[in-house]
Amino acid sequence: MKITNKLMPDGEQEKLLSHSGPDGPVFMINLVKFKENATYEDKRSTNLSGREAYRLYGLEVVKMLPKYNAEVVFGTHITELIIGEVEELWDEITVVKYASRKDLRDMTTSQEWKNINVHRLAGIEGQLNIESVRPS
Repeated sequence: MKITNKLMPDGEQEKLLSHSGPDGPVFMINLVKFKENATYEDKRSTNLSGREAYRLYGLEVVKMLPKYNAEVVFGTHITELIIGEVEELWDEITVVKYASRKDLRDMTTSQEWKNINVHRLAGIEGQLNIESVRPS
């Protein structure tokens, strides 16, 4: 299995986000790998670690979630792999529940989100976002 880290959706994934998606709530499973040191696209000087830069992003996103019918369901640091094999573990997992895929799209296309996304991009090496739904 090949896993490719990306920081933003590619063309096909952007098209997917433009569709209404499944009925009812969607749960976004976010697997994140942090950079050792944050690196900002605007080349600003910083002593932040990747985890610290991502924390700045996360604190602001948590404030935004209620406006977009969303909430954090679960979040934790990943410590060990118990079954299976991977080259390297992800650092963190967070599950966020959105009332709909549209709410996720509305949040991530808002100017408010774009303004704080600089911290996310500075802090992470890669991310997998996996949409899931409860079985009917």
